[in-house]
Amino acid sequence: MFEDKTLVCKECGQEFVFTAGEQEFYASKGLTNEPKRCKSCRRPGKVYVCADCGGEARVRFEPRDGRPVYCSACFAKRNAERNKAE
Repeated sequence: MFEDKTLVCKECGQEFVFTAGEQEFYASKGLTNEPKRCKSCRRPGKVYVCADCGGEARVRFEPRDGRPVYCSACFAKRNAERNKAE
């Protein structure tokens, strides 16, 4: 019943596939509109460089006053170390 469709992301302009399985899932949830953005652009947050490891740090807020941004792994590591110290 459903077939893969190639769509164009309105955010980045890249083509992406709206798979038959995704279409079936959308239909089961009563969703009638096709996605407008590719999976990468649907991910929340902006990408920054992690202050510890230099990897990708994706956050939903705008860092202020030059404060560092950490990736999920480094953030968890820093929290664990801080909790040990307390």
